[in-house]
Amino acid sequence: MQEFILGVDEAGRGPLAGPVAVGVVQIPLGFDVRKEFPGVTDSKLLSRQKREEIFIKVERRASRGDLSFVVRFSDHAHIDSHGIVHAVREAVWTGIKSLSAPSHAFVMLDGLLKAPKAYAQQTYIAGDLRVPVISLASICAKVTRDRLMEQMSILYPDYGFEAHKGYGTLEHRRAIQKHGLCAIHRRSYCKVV
Repeated sequence: MQEFILGVDEAGRGPLAGPVAVGVVQIPLGFDVRKEFPGVTDSKLLSRQKREEIFIKVERRASRGDLSFVVRFSDHAHIDSHGIVHAVREAVWTGIKSLSAPSHAFVMLDGLLKAPKAYAQQTYIAGDLRVPVISLASICAKVTRDRLMEQMSILYPDYGFEAHKGYGTLEHRRAIQKHGLCAIHRRSYCKVV
């Protein structure tokens, strides 16, 4: 019976706009992430170019069947209605289930994330830095979310989403003050702005 390990991390918990993204990467036991993806680490410590380079390699390896991955979004409306904790949990659970991860798979999660109780799991503080398969999930989530926010900048050009990806930068807050909220803003996060 093939043994699998899953890495799980999220990106976009704190922005004022757009979804939160959860990356889930499934690898066979014995797959050496550091060897196969040199330079892999926490997505926040990598340049955009390096993240894209690693993500493209992940896509190639997935198409060959060496690993599988998915990124699940929980949108701004869901975050406003149910809160960020619920939104992230739902994305984690649907991501794991969408990979058809076998019940004997071991799930490694960053921070305070939790997998469905049916899975053996371990949570790691700073897991995106310490555990390579979680780092890979972090990169998948970040790159996919960043690409989405760049597309959103075409629909909502007044906000600069292509630059700050929805985070609460000074530029973004000024744009909100000038133009008001757009359709993808998290209203529950923008009360102070």
